[in-house]
Amino acid sequence: MPPHPRPRAMKSPAPVSPGLLEQIGGLWSSLAGVMLVWSMLRPYLPRQLLDHFAGRFLRRHARWLVALADPYLTVTVAEYDGERLKRGDVYEHAKAYLSHRCARRARALRAEPARNADRFVLTLGDNEEVTDEFRGATVWWHSVPSPSRHHGPITWYGGGGGGGGVVLDGAGRTYRLVFHQRHRDLVVESYLPHVCREGRAIMAANRRRKLFTNSGDRYGNWRHVVFEHPSTFDTLAMDPAKKREIMDDLDAFRNGKDYYARIGKAWKRGYLLYGPPGTGKSTMIAAMANYLDYNIYDIELTSVATNTDLRRMFIETKGKSIIVIEDIDCSLDLTGNRSKKKPKKAPVLVPGPGPADDDVTKAPPPASEGEQSSPRDATASKVTLSGLLNFIDGLWSACGGERIIVFTTNHVERLDPALIRRGRMDKHIEMSYCCFEAFKLLARNYLAVDAHPLFDDVRALLQEVDMTPADVAELLTPKCAAAAAAEDSCLANLVKALQVAKKATTAEACGASCSIVIHDDEEVVEDE
Repeated sequence: MPPHPRPRAMKSPAPVSPGLLEQIGGLWSSLAGVMLVWSMLRPYLPRQLLDHFAGRFLRRHARWLVALADPYLTVTVAEYDGERLKRGDVYEHAKAYLSHRCARRARALRAEPARNADRFVLTLGDNEEVTDEFRGATVWWHSVPSPSRHHGPITWYGGGGGGGGVVLDGAGRTYRLVFHQRHRDLVVESYLPHVCREGRAIMAANRRRKLFTNSGDRYGNWRHVVFEHPSTFDTLAMDPAKKREIMDDLDAFRNGKDYYARIGKAWKRGYLLYGPPGTGKSTMIAAMANYLDYNIYDIELTSVATNTDLRRMFIETKGKSIIVIEDIDCSLDLTGNRSKKKPKKAPVLVPGPGPADDDVTKAPPPASEGEQSSPRDATASKVTLSGLLNFIDGLWSACGGERIIVFTTNHVERLDPALIRRGRMDKHIEMSYCCFEAFKLLARNYLAVDAHPLFDDVRALLQEVDMTPADVAELLTPKCAAAAAAEDSCLANLVKALQVAKKATTAEACGASCSIVIHDDEEVVEDE
């Protein structure tokens, strides 16, 4: 018979360590003691003190529990920053980076105009999410729309009175960058600087030049249009040597960031363009902007209320820009006469036969072209010469860099010497009358000719007669469709106009007074 199987011995459970039991028991005893002491002291402790310590305890341990459940961090990039809702540079860089790098993977897109008018730049739409990879780390970008329903331009109003001003928190769109906390150092130290560098490069490649103005805006807010002026240094009617000198000066400024930092000056430069009307001062500014690929900020001083508004406008300008004040001698009282102004005389009444004429006053004579306008209402603008000087090279002028400030005037002798001294207007450029080299450039541009039998006559007359490039260009503009006929006719009209101007100059030198009328086919000189 087979032996009977032995019954299996039951394994006894492993004995519980007496040390663990003692620890659990001690924990419960301590907890019970704490609860007993708390119940005894609670009626005697102030409620505010209880709320403070209880809230502090909960917040500390809540953050710890949340970190265990959700190990992801969030960085918010707001569209606007600063007290006046100034558009943030970091937001612009992130927007350009995402449109170039991640927009292909997005489902909702927004179209914005590109540098080429026939193309668009696609950016992330509202509530869109895309991923990005950087050195083995994955990050997520969320496009969050503005919480407000106001879709128009955001205007800053001061905080005085009962309005309180525009609230900055939550204004505008935001980007939220989400990443794991173990990549914190990588994102902060490397990824975000990488986004800014790439975004700046993309913005420079896609940027469309803009023309900003504050005209008609009492609060000095900038409005802009696309700058599409075709003027270049190749088409600018000027002496070639002088033109080359200006271009070399602009190149030195554009590449002089380290130089300006070494000598301890703000990275800016002032240009004073002066000369008679029609000599191409505005055309020169357009050529400078196209050559440097800079934006233009055209300031209308009569629309600026105070020196503070002028300073704020300057701070809100971007780098790579040309800040222009045209006809500065006519904008404000910035002449060299700082003496105390005499009080205005009372209006002179014109005597008349009837009572209806008693209130008629003599009207002042109209100002001639180029003359300074009459004083404006004191409430229109309170910008002073001191405020303008601080705007040019005061402490606030160092906020930002790579800015060119250009003043134009027809009467440089009327300006205060402190306004146009070196250091403020570093380079003075005289926009003079048309020379023969400038004429040849105009003839090439307008008539597509480089030589003609009448060129010798034009050369001789331009040495004796002052005529602006604008007048020469108008006379060279073809008035008929046939190219051959237009070439001879336009040059003949120019020679005729120069001859008439020479006669007028000679007559004036001899003391005779005459008036000259120029027609398309004939000239008439009328002696007075």
